Amino acid sequence: MREAVHIGGGPSAGPDLEELVGRVALGDEEAFAGVYDVVAGSVLGVVRAVLRDRAQSEEVTQEVLVEVWRTAPRYRRDRGTAVNWILTLAHRRAVDRVRSVDAAAARDHRAALLARLPEYDEVAERVEARLEREQVRRCLRTLTELQRQSVTLAYYRGLTYREVAEALALPLGTVKTRLRDGLIRLRDCLGVSV
Repeated sequence: MREAVHIGGGPSAGPDLEELVGRVALGDEEAFAGVYDVVAGSVLGVVRAVLRDRAQSEEVTQEVLVEVWRTAPRYRRDRGTAVNWILTLAHRRAVDRVRSVDAAAARDHRAALLARLPEYDEVAERVEARLEREQVRRCLRTLTELQRQSVTLAYYRGLTYREVAEALALPLGTVKTRLRDGLIRLRDCLGVSV
């Protein structure tokens, strides 16, 4: 059977909370049960006032009481009462939970926004591709007729050098020279660096 515990400064038949916390610091499980009985309701009240969610409040209350068990050796009477120390732990843990939940919600919101955005700007891509096509067409017009035919057959129709030579009824060497010269002129016109 546990002794009666009191929180105030008046006379009592049992140990006070400071004494119980001191015994908890030494690993006394029965003293911890006494601390639990005395402060669990107050801790839940402080946590619930911050979180407003019953399930989370109960979870955080348990975390606070486990923290009291683990950190009881750090409690110092000269810095305040045990109940204030415990309720301060409770308030801090509840605020940490709110921040954690808010941060998770913000991360989820950002992820949802990113999931809805296209990986690229489709309109800008189309405009850029159109401008590039027009620039290639303009540069193709600067080539000689033989260069333009050779480049068109090789790069737009996918013919080999030999097939281009056959299609244009020209020697293979001539086609290779015209293609090389045409590609150099295109490169210069397009401003492509090698």
